[in-house]
Amino acid sequence: MTLPFDLTTGQGAFLAAALFVAAYIRGFSGFGFSAIFIILAALVTNPLPLIPVVFSCEIAMTLFQARGIRAHIDWKRTIALLGGAAVAVVPAVAIMARLGEQEARIAISALILVLSLILLSGWRLERQIGPKGNVAVGVVSGIANSAGVGGLPVAAFLSTQPVPPAVFRATMIVFLTGIDLMTLPVMASHGLVGAGTVTGIALGFPILGLGIWAGSLKFSATSQDQFRKVVVLLLTGFSVLNIVRVIV
Repeated sequence: MTLPFDLTTGQGAFLAAALFVAAYIRGFSGFGFSAIFIILAALVTNPLPLIPVVFSCEIAMTLFQARGIRAHIDWKRTIALLGGAAVAVVPAVAIMARLGEQEARIAISALILVLSLILLSGWRLERQIGPKGNVAVGVVSGIANSAGVGGLPVAAFLSTQPVPPAVFRATMIVFLTGIDLMTLPVMASHGLVGAGTVTGIALGFPILGLGIWAGSLKFSATSQDQFRKVVVLLLTGFSVLNIVRVIV
C-alpha cells in the first residue's frame, strides 16, 4: 500500500507508534496530542503537511470523550479563548505555509520548546484570570496553532491557575476542537489539505481510538501533575533534539 506524503514503510511505522502515544496522552490529560505527535513526526519527516491530519484526528477524539466531560467545561473561559484565537489564525497560517521544510521544523520545535519551558517553570497565580486575559492567551494560541500546537499556550496558562483537573481536561478538549475547526479551512486555502490528508486520517483512526480508550482508563488512577510533567519533559527533549538535528 502506498502511504501518503511519500512516507516510507519505516516512517509510517514510526508515525503510527507516535500517534498511539499522543492519543494515549490526550485521553489521559486532555492536551499534548498535537505537540507530541508533531514533534515526533519532525524527527523523520516534514511535519507541516501532517498538521491538518492531526487537527482532524483531534476533532474526532472529542467524539470519544464528549460524554464524560460536559459537566466540567468552563464555557465562559472557552469562548473567550476561542475569540482571541480567531483574530490570529488567518495571518499566522499564511506565514507558516510559506516556510520550507527545515524552516518549518525549526519554527515548530522552537515554539514547542519555549512553551514547554513555561510549563516546566511551575509559575502559579493565586486567582483566576478574567475575560481580557483569556482573550489575550487565545491570540497567542491562534498563532501557535499555525504550527499545530495551539493547545500548549492554553495548557501553560491554565496550569498557572487553581483549575481542578477535570475542568482543565474538559476545557482543553473543547477549546482544541474549536480552534482546529477554525484553522483547518485556512490551511485548506493554502493547499495544506488534500487527498493525502484523507488517507492519513483513515489510516490513523483505529490507532487513535485505541490510544484514547487506553489513556481515558488511566485518568482517575494516576497523578495528573506528575503525568503532565513527564509529557512536558518529553516535549522539551524532543524539541531540542529536532533543533540540533536541523542546525548540525
